[in-house]
Amino acid sequence: MTGKPFNAFAMAQQQFDRVAELLGLDTATRDLLRWPMREYKFNLPIRLDDGSVKVFRGFRVQHNDARGPGKGGIRFHPRETIDTVRALSMWMTWKCAVADIPLGGSKGGVVCDPHNLSPREQERLCRAWVRQVARDVGPWQDVPAPDVMTNAQHMLWMLDEFETIHGGRYPGFITGKPVGMGGSLGRTEATGYGLVFTLREAFKEMGLRADQASASVQGFGNVAQYAIELFQQLGGRVISVSCWDQADQTAYCYRRKDGVDLSFLRGITDRFGGIDRKKAAAAGYEVTVGDAWIEQDVDVLIPAALEHSVREDNVGKISKRVRVVAEGANGPTTPEADHVLNERKIFVIPDFLANAGGVSCSYLEQVQSNMNYYWKKDEVLGRLDATMTTAFLSVLDVSRRRKLPMRDSAYVVAVSRVAEACRDRGWV
Repeated sequence: MTGKPFNAFAMAQQQFDRVAELLGLDTATRDLLRWPMREYKFNLPIRLDDGSVKVFRGFRVQHNDARGPGKGGIRFHPRETIDTVRALSMWMTWKCAVADIPLGGSKGGVVCDPHNLSPREQERLCRAWVRQVARDVGPWQDVPAPDVMTNAQHMLWMLDEFETIHGGRYPGFITGKPVGMGGSLGRTEATGYGLVFTLREAFKEMGLRADQASASVQGFGNVAQYAIELFQQLGGRVISVSCWDQADQTAYCYRRKDGVDLSFLRGITDRFGGIDRKKAAAAGYEVTVGDAWIEQDVDVLIPAALEHSVREDNVGKISKRVRVVAEGANGPTTPEADHVLNERKIFVIPDFLANAGGVSCSYLEQVQSNMNYYWKKDEVLGRLDATMTTAFLSVLDVSRRRKLPMRDSAYVVAVSRVAEACRDRGWV
């Protein structure tokens, strides 16, 4: 990676500024939507198992709630920054709007590495985070969820702390809970499946067949695994996956020409999505550097790891065969790289459309929790399919009518809806 340091929020604002020009938004609306409405930054002193105290830094950013309560995950990551959280909260606003669900955008985080924390220490951290924001979040204000390196157990500890503070039962406070404790069936699959629902519709638009398509995937966490699962069910072939190896702090690409064996790779993967390199090599996988995922001779690229993965310095390595980039991660493509993809007429399914399945199913979980009710898995996935398909087609319609790339079209749809809600409320 070369050039100036990456700032996710600067990129998010750059993307917004471009669409604000396209829409001709007035100055007040631009100023309102360009920055979060509220930000919370706090210290979290945690007593570790050895008796010492370590102070962690925590965040919660609420970008906009004109269309409904804030919605967004909480990530535990050693390189978390306030600017990353700001960017992610803004992208959540657009993601909820493009999916046309009545929620706004928020995001939270803690600067930490859960690999180096015991379960007890992680529980203390979760409860301490909730204590800092308990008055400013809730079912009707701001609804957290899992994100990078957080899971259902973390959410349940947070829910328990929130309910203890407020003296009641509020399962709609948080989503991504265990199914037996108010979680939704289908939530685990939702983001990855939702991505493939949009990919299926893109194939229809482009006259491609899934059973004749191949893909390369960056990441092997929850999103990537279920995207691979459904893509393979549709007949597609994934020839490589790339993921982070915690043991030596390096990313590796695992390639098999006739297609990866998903069940085998899952069987040799740790809970953070890291594949056992030695076992993969012994099974015949070609193991190369992590960035090799982007160079594969495939029809589809699926960046499903962290932001800033498709950049100006590596976009030129993309094979001439690639027809579609489906963004499972948040903010994986920089504006400079996006320009190159557009010039090459590669069909991009932008992040906040492609990965909106997670928040769409989180909304379904929230509704079920608030009603003290649940739907069967097939019904949840059917609702998810309908939501994602409708969202894709609405963006595609704008793309056709205005002759815009899909990313710009998705922004036009999302920002228009949020700006209209702000005007209707009399905020601008």
